[in-house]
Amino acid sequence: MRMTLQFLGATQEVTGSCHLLEVDGRQLLLDCGLIQGGKADQLRNHEPFLFDPKTIDAVVLSHAHIDHSGRLPLLVKSGFSGPIYTHKATAELCAIMLKDAAMLQRRDAERLNKKRAKQEMEPIEPLFIEEDVDRAMAQFVLLDYGEVARVIPHVDISLSDAGHILGSAIVELFLGEGAEQKKLVFSGDLGRAGMPLLNDPCLIDSADLVMMESTYGNRVHRSWEDTIEELKQIFSKAISESRGNILLPAFSVGRAQELLYLFHLYAREWDLSRWEICLDSPMAIEATRVYLNNYPLMDDDFKRFTRMHPGQHPLLSNVEFILSTDESMRLNEVHKGLIIIAGSGMCNGGRIRCHLEHNLWRPECDVIICGYQAISTPGRAIVDGVDEITIHGKSIDVKATIHTVGGLSAHADQAELIRWYSHFKDRPPLVLIHGEPEAQNGLVDKLNLSRSICPDALAIATYGDKLDLSGLPELIWVTP
Repeated sequence: MRMTLQFLGATQEVTGSCHLLEVDGRQLLLDCGLIQGGKADQLRNHEPFLFDPKTIDAVVLSHAHIDHSGRLPLLVKSGFSGPIYTHKATAELCAIMLKDAAMLQRRDAERLNKKRAKQEMEPIEPLFIEEDVDRAMAQFVLLDYGEVARVIPHVDISLSDAGHILGSAIVELFLGEGAEQKKLVFSGDLGRAGMPLLNDPCLIDSADLVMMESTYGNRVHRSWEDTIEELKQIFSKAISESRGNILLPAFSVGRAQELLYLFHLYAREWDLSRWEICLDSPMAIEATRVYLNNYPLMDDDFKRFTRMHPGQHPLLSNVEFILSTDESMRLNEVHKGLIIIAGSGMCNGGRIRCHLEHNLWRPECDVIICGYQAISTPGRAIVDGVDEITIHGKSIDVKATIHTVGGLSAHADQAELIRWYSHFKDRPPLVLIHGEPEAQNGLVDKLNLSRSICPDALAIATYGDKLDLSGLPELIWVTP
């Protein structure tokens, strides 16, 4: 039985997750995400797929983040008509996130078409529209953790909690039948042990091949205790000195809810009653309600609170939801005492850009960067220490104090990735995906230092690589 795996996204980069599995002539996609970053990166989303969407039999989606799910409407628009298997909480979040992505695609096209009309150029179409999202959502098939489902002939899957965001999944795929069966484990994005809100990532015992993310493959995060102390010091200094506003660019799904929970847990210790906390992101607000409706998936501390305090929700205890644009704009008239959580997490869109425009040039303000910043994004430029950035066509000086709080990352670090992989028996072959070259090379070097952990076969996937799965336990690459 012929079985191949081709890597078509998130190869030596951290966005655009997409992998094509072929088993006995049937084709299955693992994820179908948008490429994020600068304008040149985003233009790659308009390039044709390296496969015919009409020939794809099914999709398995690891989680809702847009770099994993964002091209599903385009896949459907291009002729894919099969099922999309995912966790039920992921489907709820996708309904929010993909609609938002469609709105942004439509607005971007409208803005570009005004410029093109002045130059007497043909108009362009958005990548996809809201109707494409509706069609894609109608194709979702909802699964629970631990449920086994046959997704195409000769391929069964089971999802386990990845601990990254609500509904995120490690995907176990059982390929073929009987003695020929191979087990492929796709990590998706792995979370971290001991983080608030979510459960720890599940550990898997066996595999014939592991595809593992490597976002922070060359880095060890600060401990959770040190991170809490770091945040306490940031807030204490701002409060004691009556400084300006604090901005937190945050991913609308995952990071925003984690921050709200921390503000609930440490409200008294951080003296947050003297501050107004605003969640300024309609999508994050909708996602927060999905989190609340799925509280049985949360960690034990969260569930214990909801049992002891019926009707009270830790994500709603001390925050003001900012829904309208007018409400958001009014925040820019306040010069101190605000903690503003706003999207997007990499500062390349959303309401955070307006708040940066009004606060980034003010030395008394603070900006807390608490998530991964991809190359070519404004957030990455701020972290790298640029003196100015361009927002809405204007040059803005970077005078605010910039804090990079890596301990809040929702991605496993180098030690946690190695710990997760080391739980597999017999050191199965390992292919690294979803990481920039420096991070991946750092992880390879660390793995190679330990004979007891280092895989017998180890590779970094590059775009278009195709792997012959029938040749495992060696890694045999075939011509695409």
